[in-house]
Amino acid sequence: MTDGIRGRWRALPRRARWTLVVYAGGFLEGTCSHVLDLARGGLHAYAAFGPLPLQVFFLALVLLDPLIVVLALRAGSGGARLAGVVAPLDALANWYVNWPWVKADPAGLLRPVGLLPITLFGMFVVASLLPLLRALNGRGARRATADPAVARPPLIRKDAARQSGPDGNGAHL
Repeated sequence: MTDGIRGRWRALPRRARWTLVVYAGGFLEGTCSHVLDLARGGLHAYAAFGPLPLQVFFLALVLLDPLIVVLALRAGSGGARLAGVVAPLDALANWYVNWPWVKADPAGLLRPVGLLPITLFGMFVVASLLPLLRALNGRGARRATADPAVARPPLIRKDAARQSGPDGNGAHL
């Protein structure tokens, strides 16, 4: 089982591997954040965060974020697809919840914690999703067993002997 995962990682281009590592790191940080919120406030940790569907979504991230980490580290396309849904939804939900203070103090967006990193990470996931999926599905990825074009013999036409010279042996007199 490990050789399969290692083989998938080796077959990926370097930027796809780095993208998966960034996905795993971002969602691992989200996991820790949501677990801490849950430990502090219990099931009602997000009671002040607006409507019930948003509260349920933020609680669901306690399970979805680590699932994405595991799937991303397995280098399959399922993790990237799930990340492409969860990260933008998480950013939008956070914008919805934090909109009143954003209107009151727009400079607060420049803080290195909170809405800014969530937004930047969501934008990164959206921007990198299609190239990552192409690499994970084998298009654009270098193949470990592919034969390079330089190793292929040149194509020889069937009528090459007739065109190579007057007597067909390639000698021109």
